[in-house]
Order: sequence, then structure tokens, then C-alpha cells
Amino acid sequence: MTKPSSNFDHDHLISIADLSINDITTILDLAAYYAAKLEAKADLSNVLKNKVFLTLFFEDSTRTLTSFEMAAKRLGGQVINLNLKTSSLNKGETFHDTITTLNAMHPDGMIVRHSEFGAPKVISTMSDCPVINAGDSWNEHPTQALLDALAMRNHFGKLEGLTVAIIGDIAHSRVASSNMKLLTKMGASVRIIAPPILMPEKLPSENIEKFTDLKSGIKGADVIITIRPQKERMQSALIEDNTYFDDYGLSKEKLGWAKESAIVLDPGPFLRNVQISDDLADDTKQFHYLKQVSGGVATRMAVLDLLAGKK
Repeated sequence: MTKPSSNFDHDHLISIADLSINDITTILDLAAYYAAKLEAKADLSNVLKNKVFLTLFFEDSTRTLTSFEMAAKRLGGQVINLNLKTSSLNKGETFHDTITTLNAMHPDGMIVRHSEFGAPKVISTMSDCPVINAGDSWNEHPTQALLDALAMRNHFGKLEGLTVAIIGDIAHSRVASSNMKLLTKMGASVRIIAPPILMPEKLPSENIEKFTDLKSGIKGADVIITIRPQKERMQSALIEDNTYFDDYGLSKEKLGWAKESAIVLDPGPFLRNVQISDDLADDTKQFHYLKQVSGGVATRMAVLDLLAGKK
């Protein structure tokens, strides 16, 4: 498989809103290339050889942090995971001074997760290297939306024309936000399904349909993305787990309301018997979570290569 040519004219990856259709296609094509190379156990260690990346995770993470580290190392890069709980921030150093200090060490990229809306964008204005948004507040999580798109494209061969239903805590979910932006841009029909208290007031696109009833919302859907209740971003517990599962939890039986060929995605961590039943969670034919995780490494390899590989 030949490495696809690319014309990616961006210094950072902060938001899906910044990407054109061609940009998204470029990332997905390169991600597919790297997925095939990983499957073939090809040596890719020269792509980012001698490149050093900093991961600055101001929020906890398992999948995203590990996936980025795996991606960089597969391409021959090195990763320094900065432990912010033991950093000089705890000695009273300002956020601005921490970032400018790290920038002065000349990293080849910073991968940032932060609880504050827009923090990665602010860091990008203070940095001489590429900055990648690994999730900021409930604003955006661009690489998650990209890897979700890769999973859909791998399965269906396209994004345009698909009907994608996103179920759950839409109001507090950066994954839902990025997915809505990407999927509508790429020609998919998007529906969001949530209880009224977890439904956002403002949507990134006018042609997104809102549903409060699960059956109506997933009827005829090709893809269903389940989003857990983001209790860490709620001021109080707005929902009860048992009630939520009864009304919005997905099971194999309820999945029958969608198309027979429908697949289920989840950004993780997924909550069994809150957002998804045990029987569906264990069905790898319809629940493509592990394929997302695998494709996530290839997607982040593509992003790292496009941003840092030519610098």
C-alpha cells in the first residue's frame, strides 16, 4: 500500500471546525494507510525519529493518553508524560509561565487535555510547536471524532449519506460536539437523543435533528454512538442510572429499532447497564468499540505525522 500524498496546511489540531472536507479526508486516508501498516507489522520508526512530544493532561485519561503515546512511539518518536500533579503549578507557578517554560525546551509537539474550554487554543498561541487538542471541557475532542469517522468509513466505505444517532449526555460531551461538526460537514445525517436536561440549547449545525425518545431517534439509523453521562462536568447528579438505562440505555433488543446492519460506537469509558447492556457490550460484531481503539492509534499516527513529520 502506497502512502497517500497529503496537503495539510495546518500548524495545530484544535477543532474540527478548522478542518475542511479535504483536510478530514487527508487524515482518514493516512490513518487507513497506517492501520494497514500496523496490521502488517511494518517498521515505521523513521517517520518521527528524534522527535520528542510532551503530553500535558490536566484531566485523567486512559485511552487517549495511551493511544497518543503508542502512536508517537510506533513512528519512532519519544514521549514525555508530564505529571502535572507534581509540577511547579503546585508551587504557585502560573499556567502561562509553565507553558512558556516548556516551549523553551523546544518540544516537537504538545498534546493537551484540559478542563477549561479553549485551553489548547490558548496554548497554541504560546507555542512554537504543533499543539493537538486531546479534549477541552465539553468543547471539542477532534481526534476522537476522526477515529470514529474512520471506524464508520472502514465499515460502510463512506460517511456521506449515513444516518448517525448520538445518544446520551450531549450537553456536556466534547465527543458529541466534535462528531456533530465532522459528520454534518462530511454529508452524514445526524440525530441527537437525550433527556431534555442533557440536551444542548445550541447546536453546531442547523440540520441536526433532536429527539427525546430513543425508539424514534434510532429508527433507521446506520450508526449509533453512545455517550455516557458526564457526571464530572455536571454541577449535580442530574440523572439516576437505573432510570437512564430504562429510557436511554441501548440493548440488543432496542438496537432492533435501528437498521439491521447498524453498528454501535462508544468513545469510552462505557458504563455497562447504564448506557449499554452487557449482551451488546460483549457483541463485537455490532459493538465496534475495540475497532475504534485500534483505529485510534492509526488516526493519531496520521495526525502526528501531518503536523510534526515535515517540520
